[in-house]
Formats: sequence, structure tokens, C-alpha cells
Amino acid sequence: MTQAAADARPSPAVPALAVGLFAFAFLYGGMTCIAGVLGSKQVALGPLAVEAGIFPFLMLVALSSAVAELYGRATADRLVRFGFIPLVTAIVLTFIVIQLPTDEGMYEPAKEAFPIILGQSWRLMAAGIIAYGVSMSLNVFIFSKLSRPGAGMIAVRAAVASTLSQIVDTLIFITVAFYGVRPIGELIAGQALAKVVLSIILVPFLIMLLVSIGRRLDRPQTA
Repeated sequence: MTQAAADARPSPAVPALAVGLFAFAFLYGGMTCIAGVLGSKQVALGPLAVEAGIFPFLMLVALSSAVAELYGRATADRLVRFGFIPLVTAIVLTFIVIQLPTDEGMYEPAKEAFPIILGQSWRLMAAGIIAYGVSMSLNVFIFSKLSRPGAGMIAVRAAVASTLSQIVDTLIFITVAFYGVRPIGELIAGQALAKVVLSIILVPFLIMLLVSIGRRLDRPQTA
């Protein structure tokens, strides 16, 4: 076959990707990367104390549920699995950057703070990866199972799925990260309570907003 004939062959068809799903996938990847960074800070929300990584993590919960609602559970499960790619890549790149020589002219406070903030132990990294995979898969599973006729509104399904998955996330993360290092009972109780409260308050609103945005983005464009 000549080069001209090869060039003339039609290109294989590329499956169309819904605009909403495309946008949600980009946002999802970004949230998996930033969650670990923000988790370095503890924030006080009234009487509740929680690591700030919960905010992007709740966005992941809302995004995966919105994808399940709009595009089906199978697509949401694939989104969760693909989320391991930016998550692990960010961890590996962070480790490499920490090992590289530091410029002597770097701002002194930042020079000392950078490895402290981003240099998590292997147990914290492992805990984050395991907790992410289990809790996000569980969230999609519960949210999708509650979608049977008569099961209630999106807000109710969102609150139930997010609450249960966040309790499991806390149990896994705290146990893997701190068991044998420090007492974990009170730590689990405090983190679980904070995550449950935030799940009930924030996640239903976020999912309904994302579903509305997704439907608008996927609406056929008129000439």
C-alpha cells in the first residue's frame, strides 16, 4: 500500500464523550491531587476539627455520584479507578521533588516547610490510597443501589451514600495511618463526626448542582 493510499484511509471513529463527563473527569483528577496537599492543615469548624483535605474529598464524592446519576454506575466506577492515576502520579512526583537538591536561594521558611508539609510517611500515603479506593467505590455502589423507583430524591441518596462511605473512609485511613503509633479511638470518632456532618450539609447540594450543570452542558447545541 502506497503512502498516499494509507493517508486516504478513513480514520477510526472516536467515540463521542459527553461534554459534562469530560468536564467532570478533569475536575475529578484535580481534586485527587489537591486533597493530599490541603490535608496538611487542620481547620476548626465551630466545635468540629477536621483536616482540610475533606473538602476536595467531598467534591470527589459529589462528582462520582453525579456521574453515576447522569452516565450510569459503570462509568462512575471507571472514573474512580482512573482516579488512581493522578493520585499515584502526584505522590510519586512529590517524592521525587523532595529528593532533588534544594536551591540555596530559596526562601528560608519555605525551604524548611516544604518537606514537612508534603513529605508524608509511607503509611499516610498507603492509607490515603486504600481509603480512597474503598470509600469512593462504596459511595458509587450505595448511591446507585438507592436509585431504584421510589427510593427517594437525589439529596437523600447522596446524604446516605456519602455518610456511610465517609465513616468507612475514616475507619480505614486512621487505622492504617496511626494504629500502633497513637490512640485511634477518639481520633476516629472526631473525624467521623465531622465528615458525617459535612456530608449531610454539603454533599446533597453539591450533587444536585453538578447534575444540573452536567445536564446543561450535555444539552444539544442549537444553531
